[in-house]
Amino acid sequence: QVQLVESGGGSVQAGGSLRLSCRTSGYVYNWYCVGWFRQAPGKEREGVAAIDNLATTHYTGSVKGRFTISVDVAKNTLYLQMNNLKPEDTAMYFCAANPWRACDSTWARTTAYGDWGQGTLVTVSS
Repeated sequence: QVQLVESGGGSVQAGGSLRLSCRTSGYVYNWYCVGWFRQAPGKEREGVAAIDNLATTHYTGSVKGRFTISVDVAKNTLYLQMNNLKPEDTAMYFCAANPWRACDSTWARTTAYGDWGQGTLVTVSS
């Protein structure tokens, strides 16, 4: 089982930036898909971005050009650089891992991941 711990959330004004980190522990296989999800109050959890061992990245439309997902394998850490933040980006952000296979068309589904972090809160004010 992979343990995930997020950090880096906070409160910023619209147009600002944050970088989320997700440190992983436990065994990670050669094939993996790791991603970021977010959940705003009263809404379903949605996939934001994902990256796999092939360095293939996926983004939901609303964050393309503003968010960048990356992974530092040596540090066992997943990142989400968020620029030009908007109030609608306000949510609890979670990292998730599937340590068995690369990302595919299901990358944005919560059911594609078996391991989850506890979340870090991002608040963007206008």
